[in-house]
Amino acid sequence: MGQMRAGALLIVAALMAATGAAVQAQGPPKTLRIAVGIDADTLDPAGQTTTTVANMVDYVYETLVRADYAAGKVAPQLATSWTVSRDGLTYLFRLREGVTFQDGTPFDAEAVKFTFDRLLDLKTRVPLRFLVDAIKEVQVLDASTVRFQLSKPSPTFLSNLTYTTTAIISPVAAQKIGAANLVRDATGAGTGPYAFKEWVRGTHILVTRSPSYWGKAPVFDEVMFRVVPDAGTRETMLLAGDVHMVMLPPAPDVRRLRQNPTVTLVQAPTDRVIFIGLNTQWGPLRDTRVRQAFNYAINKRAILNSVLFDLGTVVDSPCPAGMFGHGPVQAGGWPFNPIKAKQLLVEAGYPNGFEINFFTPTGRYIQDFQFAQAVAAQLRNVGIRASVSTMEWPSYVAEITAPPDRTRLQMFVLGWAWVVLDCDGVLFGQFHSSQHPPRGLAPAFYANTQVDTWLDEARTTVDVEKRKTLYRDAQEQIWNDAPWIFLWAQNWYVATVKNLEGVSITPIEKWDAIYATWK
Repeated sequence: MGQMRAGALLIVAALMAATGAAVQAQGPPKTLRIAVGIDADTLDPAGQTTTTVANMVDYVYETLVRADYAAGKVAPQLATSWTVSRDGLTYLFRLREGVTFQDGTPFDAEAVKFTFDRLLDLKTRVPLRFLVDAIKEVQVLDASTVRFQLSKPSPTFLSNLTYTTTAIISPVAAQKIGAANLVRDATGAGTGPYAFKEWVRGTHILVTRSPSYWGKAPVFDEVMFRVVPDAGTRETMLLAGDVHMVMLPPAPDVRRLRQNPTVTLVQAPTDRVIFIGLNTQWGPLRDTRVRQAFNYAINKRAILNSVLFDLGTVVDSPCPAGMFGHGPVQAGGWPFNPIKAKQLLVEAGYPNGFEINFFTPTGRYIQDFQFAQAVAAQLRNVGIRASVSTMEWPSYVAEITAPPDRTRLQMFVLGWAWVVLDCDGVLFGQFHSSQHPPRGLAPAFYANTQVDTWLDEARTTVDVEKRKTLYRDAQEQIWNDAPWIFLWAQNWYVATVKNLEGVSITPIEKWDAIYATWK
């Protein structure tokens, strides 16, 4: 069966190579087609939970500032400049003039205030509200000047404003569409290089080049995001020329794709931590020894090698390397020790193990369903009988955002890539008790008052060395409390047709292809 599939892909690749010259002669296609693994759950910037969805939303909406990863700094976007008061509580932004929303209305300070007042309104669903929770008030000084008053110093505030959640929305479009309908309709609401055209659930999202865009015009008239959950199907579509770019083709095929003359593989490490969350408020998982046993029972390195083809690195801490505040807790990660796992289960009162449900998405992370099955097999060796089930992504998001009294989660696959290369996003976002669903996105429901204290202090002090110490202490405590099965930091990759150039991967696991070109 594997030989037949490989042969078919070689035939498709040969056909694609034969037509390559003709494609090049025709120039860029009108519509750039990108195959993604999941459908969107919401198009509302405020409601973002998922990097891939935010990646698509970024084509339509823009933020005040952007991350310049090459220079390692925050750069202007809808704001051209800013100043910060000596006490760190006042940010004054000068806005770009001559910008209009896609509905024809002007971008100005009132639109900025409307956007952030909406983010701070508890009636608005904002899973990542802690990006902006330091804001006390947004004040309009004139059409091109806006002032943010913070209630407390925030060392990550400016960087937080680079993420999709804080993208500026047209007040007129929002009123016309209706606040609730922004989830599925972005018509005229953004300032980005592309305008929303249509969303056919489960099939595609289509955006079209905005003629009124203030910045550089992209090459392609339209971009269509095709929803294709199966990685093998995405790869076949790429090789057949049905799409021009695919996210995460099958991991087993990566080596072969690198050698394919009709394909470019774009790959880079990211801050995406892949983990298995353990609902610390459910039954046996309330016991720290049981959660530690789960970590000892899994051979992460073997799964990474055999199932993910080394497209990642085993983590040694709750916060991945490359982020400010990372401190290795255990070199090489939790050791594989099934004997120790069984011993801890006996001590906790489960000598014969127990049954547990185990949810995983399909097509969201590299080999997600496949590695979940491998994890379940290794857990069986210590008596844990995990029943693996999957669902499409919007339903999965609904599961992981359910409150503790309604959740079905016991054990679940999840990944967390943060928008700022700072441990605050991972540690506060996943381990502070204030972030339990539905208020946040921490469905392990972990709670430790000392960890909360450390993380609160780290969010408000500007003393760099003190922040490092606080993060080190928090990481050690979280690691030992084991609310996750700590797995690996995931590489991210996309494959494109050879004609498509200028596609890159950012450290926060987004592709950058808005200004891709065609040769």
